[in-house]
Amino acid sequence: MNRLLLASNSTNPDGAYLAHLAEDLRGILPATEPIAFVPYALADLDAYADRAETTFRELGLDLRSIHRADDPADAVARSAGVFVGGGNTFRLLDRVIGTGVDGAIRELVAEGAPYVGTSAGSNLACPSIMTTNDMPIVRPSTFDALGLVSFQINPHYVDRDPDVAHGGETRRQRIAEFHEEWPTPVVGLREGSWLAVAGSEVELRGPANALLFRPGSEPRHLEPGRITID
Repeated sequence: MNRLLLASNSTNPDGAYLAHLAEDLRGILPATEPIAFVPYALADLDAYADRAETTFRELGLDLRSIHRADDPADAVARSAGVFVGGGNTFRLLDRVIGTGVDGAIRELVAEGAPYVGTSAGSNLACPSIMTTNDMPIVRPSTFDALGLVSFQINPHYVDRDPDVAHGGETRRQRIAEFHEEWPTPVVGLREGSWLAVAGSEVELRGPANALLFRPGSEPRHLEPGRITID
C-alpha cells in the first residue's frame, strides 16, 4: 500500500521550514531508521541538504541526502522512506532519471516505505510533471514521472485576483489547456495544504480547500477531510 504526503509548499509565510507538516512527518516517517533526501530540484545541493537535514534532526528524524552517497539509487534502496524537496520540477525529474533514483523510489514505495514530497516533489509523484508551474530550464528525456498516484497535482494553486490587472492565462485556464490533451484529474492544491495518501484513500489536510479539475466539467471544491478524486 502506497503511503504518501504530498504538500503544496514547504514553507508557509512567516513560518519555519516544514513547520506545518511536522506532526504528519513524525507520523509517517520512522524515527529510528534513515530517510533518503532527494535534493535535486535545487542547484546548491549541499546548502539544501544542510537545511533539510537540520530540520529533520530537530524533529527527531534521521534524514540523509543521497547526493552525498557514492551510489544515490542504492542509498534510496537502503532507506526506510523518501523525502523529495521542492525547486524546479524539470531539473528534479532529469536528475532522478539520470541517477537511476526514479526506479529505486518506485521499488521502495511499492514495498511500503513512505514518500513525502513538497511542491516539485509532489509533482514527481504524479503520472507526469505536466501540471507543474515551473520553467523547463533543463530537458528531461520524458515528462513521465513516478506514477505513485493516479492523479495530477498543481501546487501553489491560486485563483485569479479580480483586483489585479493581468492579461495572461489564469491557473484555471492553464489546467484547462492540459485537459485539452490529457484526461487525468488535477488537484489544485493551495498553499499550506497537503494530501495524505494511504492506498486508495486520500485526505486533504491543512486550512484551505482545494479544487478538483476534470476535462469537460466545472472545477469541484474539495473541503479538508476524506476526498474522492478518481
